[in-house]
Amino acid sequence: MAVICERFLENDTIKEKVYVATLDPGLEVFVFPKKGYNKQYASFATQFGSIDNTFYVEGKENLLEVPDGVAHFLEHKLFEGEQGNVFDEFARFGASANAYTNFTMTNYLFSSTDHFEKCFDLLLNFVQDPYFTKESVEKEKGIIAQEIRMYEDNPSWRLFFNLLGSLFAVHPVRKDIAGTVESIMDIDEEVLYKCYRTFYHPSNMALFVVGDLEPERVIHQVIDNLEKKNYQPMGEIKRIYPEEPKNVREKCVREKMEVSQPLLNLGFKDPNVGFTGRELFKKELASELLLEMLFGKASETYTRLYEEGLINDQFGSTFVGEKDYGYSIMGGETPDPDKLYQELLSSIKQYTQGGFREEDFERQRRKMLGEFLRSFNSLEFIANNFLYYHFRDNNLFDFVSLLKEITAEDIQVRLRELFDEKYHSCSIINNNGR
Repeated sequence: MAVICERFLENDTIKEKVYVATLDPGLEVFVFPKKGYNKQYASFATQFGSIDNTFYVEGKENLLEVPDGVAHFLEHKLFEGEQGNVFDEFARFGASANAYTNFTMTNYLFSSTDHFEKCFDLLLNFVQDPYFTKESVEKEKGIIAQEIRMYEDNPSWRLFFNLLGSLFAVHPVRKDIAGTVESIMDIDEEVLYKCYRTFYHPSNMALFVVGDLEPERVIHQVIDNLEKKNYQPMGEIKRIYPEEPKNVREKCVREKMEVSQPLLNLGFKDPNVGFTGRELFKKELASELLLEMLFGKASETYTRLYEEGLINDQFGSTFVGEKDYGYSIMGGETPDPDKLYQELLSSIKQYTQGGFREEDFERQRRKMLGEFLRSFNSLEFIANNFLYYHFRDNNLFDFVSLLKEITAEDIQVRLRELFDEKYHSCSIINNNGR
């Protein structure tokens, strides 16, 4: 098998190096040696998430539209091979296996302290060996339907997707990752195989391994494994997304559930999309830095709202940015969601009109940098984040240089851009008794 390209990524600040090999027919393999660590992590991921339900492959005429929830359904099914449950195989070697599907990717991973090569072969083999029958797919529908109903009864989950449904009118990010009970009933083994053959081609996937390991040995193990397969080159996957209007779908969604305290999420739809690579990463960092300045536990707003009893220590904020969509969210438990909603909007307005102190910006930037550098002591953090950023044409190592590039003026611009009141919506869960 040909090794198309070999190189390495490194960062002078972190003093770390990642070995990279691109293998025919297009699989990228990343190995991050961490001397002295007892644990190893391996991730085998594909760029196939819940929003990828309309697509075609370059060179083929047919546009495929599949039911919501297929990516998540595939994740479940791959663990059930012809020889039995793969989790049991990992357990025999004392390893812990897991997987997750989000909006843009599906990731299969394991951690081990021993028998790494056997576990790694197991990971490579089960992800590349789909086995779907009509009977097993029908059985899985019942299991996933149960999971969907469980999440429908989860107030935090409902709060989140109610908000996305009010922010976005047509983009599939507004839909539950697992689909609906109705949509998964339209999934059959033919749909699963079509999606598998499209999105689980090595050219659409990547491998990441971290631990006290020899990069050359890991890469050769992958080469030996792929040589037994018969992959043919595949054209570029073209994902089709509906054109999302800039405006939000509705201003507020309310629902009643059994909760000890009401819940509020305030969200802002990002009107400035279309970025990729370093620019997308820089926008994400600027947005996260901004949110921490405005609503982090050291902020004036957080302190005031906490002392007034409007929030507790579960209050938080986050930003999500992809090429064609983005949003920020802040919120948590509160005894008075309507008052908290008004207080948050008022606080945002004060900042957009009056700005912020440059020393607050510098302090928060130093804090973010310190937290990132400390996180590189966690193999789990590295394993769970590296491929996510890679699939967005980002390099996780660029975090340091990009954070240093961000200026106070960048944050001021982002403040006015991200928190335009025209593009906000809220989601509220009240107690059944109210």
